[in-house]
Amino acid sequence: MATLWRVDDKGTQEFMNDFYVASKNEASKAEAVRKAQLSMINSQYSHPYYWAPFILIGNGF
Repeated sequence: MATLWRVDDKGTQEFMNDFYVASKNEASKAEAVRKAQLSMINSQYSHPYYWAPFILIGNGF
């Protein structure tokens, strides 16, 4: 996991919590990122500044 720009601490905490919850229940890391992004879009952190900078590096499976 990496970011494309500096990120907000609280937004990152929310994103990573959602990511780890989803990664426990999903088949791939890519799907966990997708679910975390969707969760952020439906929260107070809906602006792309908070959820768009996160990318997977390497094997996302």
